Amino acid sequence: MPVTTNAPKPTPTAVVNDSILPSPLGTSSLPTRPPTIVLLRFTGDDCPGLTASISERLHRFNCRVIDVNQAVIHRSLLLGMLVQIPGTEDPERLIRKMRRKSRKLGLKCKAKIVCDPDYDAWVKRQGKSRFILTLLSRSVTAEQFAAVSRLVSDQGLNIDVITRLSGRPEREPGDELTRACVEFSLRGDPTDANALKASLLELSNRLNLDLAWQRDDAFRRNRRIVALDMDSTLLQAEVIDELAKEAGAGEKVSAITEAAMRGEIDFDESLRQRVQSLEGLPESVLPKVAERLQLTEGAERLLSNLRRFGYTTAILSGGFTYFGEHLQKLLGIDHVHANQLEIVDGKLTGRVLGPIVNAERKALLLEQLAENEGVDRKQMIAIGDGANDLPMLSRAGLGIAFHAKPIVRESAEHRMSTLGLDAVLYLLGVRDRDLVE
Repeated sequence: MPVTTNAPKPTPTAVVNDSILPSPLGTSSLPTRPPTIVLLRFTGDDCPGLTASISERLHRFNCRVIDVNQAVIHRSLLLGMLVQIPGTEDPERLIRKMRRKSRKLGLKCKAKIVCDPDYDAWVKRQGKSRFILTLLSRSVTAEQFAAVSRLVSDQGLNIDVITRLSGRPEREPGDELTRACVEFSLRGDPTDANALKASLLELSNRLNLDLAWQRDDAFRRNRRIVALDMDSTLLQAEVIDELAKEAGAGEKVSAITEAAMRGEIDFDESLRQRVQSLEGLPESVLPKVAERLQLTEGAERLLSNLRRFGYTTAILSGGFTYFGEHLQKLLGIDHVHANQLEIVDGKLTGRVLGPIVNAERKALLLEQLAENEGVDRKQMIAIGDGANDLPMLSRAGLGIAFHAKPIVRESAEHRMSTLGLDAVLYLLGVRDRDLVE
């Protein structure tokens, strides 16, 4: 007699992504449709565990996460996920389940199925150029934001990500100087590079902000050396003007300095004329002047953090070694190259020793520094304010005209006129929260 049993019959199975999953009776063991790509967007009040809960539910559909982006603004969650589900799963069912789950979590969920041509076009765009546009201001206004966004759009660029690098501002700012920075990550190539440069300068002048445009590549993310001018850059004053005051030639020397920084007279000749006016000045005046010199806003914060991050720093100055070495001790700077005042019998002779550190020598010293440190020039940052800084600025990967003379602002690729020296850290992509004060 045949033997009967009440044991359940085995359930047919299908292989999906190398795992064994139950298949409904009467269906093929192979996927009935190609994989489907779904874009999901979640918004609502943020709380711990939301992303985990959403991801766990997606796991039940054996989803592959293709792309994801999440941001939280003032406790409000913005989460986007591009997922692919296997052909054995129903995309409409996934969407219904994710909307139901979102409601339980207190979120809203928008979803759409991405057609194959749209997805393929998205993949092909990954080879496009990428740029970083950094907006610097004391306080970002809607007018500034709108103008920058419109410029980006007019140049045919797409904004991928917008990130705030500065800290959260107080509701009622105190007496302390504020700083604000927003970074735009852009995709594409500008339609007119010359028009873009002109527009960046025009917006900076008109709206009291600074705009830095950088190619987003490995060199931008791996800067290693920062070289700074000293007078009117690291220091608020021109040291030679302060020395001239002690020698009773303040007005005369100051006028020559201004003309030299504007590029109106030869730097070497201007230096000789100015130093000659210091003849007979006692050596004891040097520490007296050094003590009253004031650092530029943000200088200490910039240098302390560069040192903490392992950057090599240097002063490349048409000023004088005595004051460069004073700053070296004060700020922990690695290298100093400047002009050496000749001193005989405790008095200045009105001459300098050795080759003059002029525009060409600054640029040469920058290149030598790169060679000695074993880095590419594109990994270097140079900062200065005068016409004699332009060759140095042009040879660095990131050359910054800092509170510069008009001719320098117009010629330099990058300008910074609204914030202090520590704003350079924003151009490196560093956030306030990562810094020591």
